[in-house]
Amino acid sequence: MTDPTVFRQYTRAELDAEYDNRAKVSESAVHIAWYTERSVATRAHLGFALDLSYGESHEETLDLFGVAGGGHKPVHIFFHGGYWRAMHKDDFSFVADGLAPHGALIAVVNYTLIPTVDMARLIDECRRSVLWLYHNVSAYGGDPDQMYVSGHSAGGHIAAMMMATDFAALDANVSNDIVKGACGISGLYDLEPIRQCFLNEVLGLDDVAVASFSPVLLEKHGNGPVELIHGDAEGDEFARQSNDLANVWDNTRAKPMAPFDHFSIMRELARDDSELTGQIVSMMGLD
Repeated sequence: MTDPTVFRQYTRAELDAEYDNRAKVSESAVHIAWYTERSVATRAHLGFALDLSYGESHEETLDLFGVAGGGHKPVHIFFHGGYWRAMHKDDFSFVADGLAPHGALIAVVNYTLIPTVDMARLIDECRRSVLWLYHNVSAYGGDPDQMYVSGHSAGGHIAAMMMATDFAALDANVSNDIVKGACGISGLYDLEPIRQCFLNEVLGLDDVAVASFSPVLLEKHGNGPVELIHGDAEGDEFARQSNDLANVWDNTRAKPMAPFDHFSIMRELARDDSELTGQIVSMMGLD
């Protein structure tokens, strides 16, 4: 008897395999260890305001990187990945190494993980981080009118959710397009396959959460550019995730990048001359 399909053409086992990145990439543990080790060095030489609180819980903190002072710099806000259930901002400080030399102020955001909170609370925390930065980043040399976001994997989803947020509805003192552009790296923009695969054993997504937090089903706010990058070795579902969002949002482009997998692509953000860094630098008008 053939196993039933649970999402599009995929059986449960096939869908699990599509989204099990650590199993797909034999050196995933090596890459993740590199993220953490490189980030220690980045905090030592680029971090100037660490563990700033933006919310009420002890997990709601962010780090700022770059050279303090020197006028109002464009601000790049990074959200880490880990399928919303793992990792920490301290594992991704290295993203500042590629962007700081181009004149950006970089904020690396932490948030409370599922299952300690649900998806609604997690997204609310990330929205609070953006609003906190808007109101406070000028004191650290950043320009609140030039704020951009990016994120990897689940962080790419969060970055897209920031573009789908009407911030004016949350804070009467801001416009709904305070985020001027976004770059999703190996992001997840359709949560239905996530609900149908092994990840949901921890995430606990239901139909309401899928409808509320799938960027492909939501309106984009503002006219800012959205770049959706994925490694060309990541598999069909990661390509589809980016392509589907690009097809429904304006000023949004999906692009495969060779020769990267789900983990190796992130190491490119530690280089100031990489193609991936260049995409973000161009989007921010720093080139």
